[in-house]
Amino acid sequence: MPGTVTKLTHQPPEPVESTFQLTDGTVLAYGFGHNWWKLTPDNVGSYLNGTWTRVAGLPAGYVPDAMAEGVLADGRVVVAGGEYNNGAFAFTNKSAIYDPLADTWTDITPPDSLIPFIGDSPATVLPDGRFVIGEKFKKKVFGFDPKTLIWSELPSAHKHDFNAEEGWTLLPDGSILTYDVKSHPQSERYLPDQGKWVDAGSTIVDLRGAENCCGHCIPYGPKQKCYDPPGEVGAAILRPDGTVFATGSMPEGESRGHTSIYSPPSRLEAKGHWTPGPDFPIGDDSFDSPSALLPNGNVLVKSSRGYLYEFDGTTLTRELFFSGFPILMVLPTGEVLVDGSAVYQGTGNYRQSWAPTISEFPASVQRGSTYKISGTQFNGLSQGSALGDEYESHTNYPLVRITNIASGHVFYARTHDHSTMGVATGHTPVFTHFDVPANMETGAGSLEVVANGIPSKSVLVAVQ
Repeated sequence: MPGTVTKLTHQPPEPVESTFQLTDGTVLAYGFGHNWWKLTPDNVGSYLNGTWTRVAGLPAGYVPDAMAEGVLADGRVVVAGGEYNNGAFAFTNKSAIYDPLADTWTDITPPDSLIPFIGDSPATVLPDGRFVIGEKFKKKVFGFDPKTLIWSELPSAHKHDFNAEEGWTLLPDGSILTYDVKSHPQSERYLPDQGKWVDAGSTIVDLRGAENCCGHCIPYGPKQKCYDPPGEVGAAILRPDGTVFATGSMPEGESRGHTSIYSPPSRLEAKGHWTPGPDFPIGDDSFDSPSALLPNGNVLVKSSRGYLYEFDGTTLTRELFFSGFPILMVLPTGEVLVDGSAVYQGTGNYRQSWAPTISEFPASVQRGSTYKISGTQFNGLSQGSALGDEYESHTNYPLVRITNIASGHVFYARTHDHSTMGVATGHTPVFTHFDVPANMETGAGSLEVVANGIPSKSVLVAVQ
């Protein structure tokens, strides 16, 4: 059955180009007017009826578009680089980190001698909490340590080609999957613990498409070097069955984009293998477009033309909805935030085996205090959403939601210092910490841990 799309009651003050799920339940949004906003759900947890407030802006001189991004294990947000800065091609290395508690941004720009260009580089947060990027014009990988605020180069041997225009997908074993743009149709995995890339086989179909934006030369840097874009791909999403659904843009001379499905390595296959998936309809594709994992296990894809499609493991079905700028992000309600202005509600439900489970928790909590909660699968089975080489709205971290039983009012307890930022952690015990809101109602509460829109079974807590 098709899903439904409903516009937010209160539209964002300006069109939105990027969104982040903060760990206190609010949504941080970056607008096309280069202002930052926060969407707060109403007192029953509805984002449809949420309200917008303006928050602090980036450091002076940093006005990026098409950046590398990530929400860290301590709840802060990193924004690095930008294909544009102040409206011009820049491939800037300017970077900043946002503290939601203080509502402040701090400059964390790496030295030019270390990383001269970041631009729209691929990025993710490793299970150990480090934010990593692939330098756009080279094969190098760099890590940012949130504790020391220091950037450093990481070993990254045997990369097929440079990192430009590629997207990264975190796998359950902690490796990163990418399908190459310049060296298409090859794919490869980065093994952080070994500091090297390994072959992941051919995608079989061409997912790269053709670059047609810039006359095949974008001057950049003080020497005005020429960057010739090798093409674009769409997003790749890890699904609950362990496969990755990868979308592509329209290859040169063809009339539609392709998709392919990656099955990870097994004892019989060291590289894993790819199987071609369904094509987009004629005239459509996924050119630098987003995807998000629905709680029912289907993948929601937004195409280059602005249409929404659902992939159910076999079929790619177009929904009756069209929108503008491509942003998708999974909300803790199980809805998907579309462009920061509407929500998509899919049909069907998740399997209980996909949900987080709570094993240890405080039976009684004090407002304004911090507690530890433990269990399994607090990070979900996937990063939740992706957009290729920029605007990564990943949500693979736990949220704690407490509903007052008497009033029905919903409160999110800010989570931080998660034990892992991995995905599909299975039966491995994990934990996070949560801060009970000082203004929440007292009395009996129903507490859930939510990951990628899927809640755990609730436990009873007394709020004092």
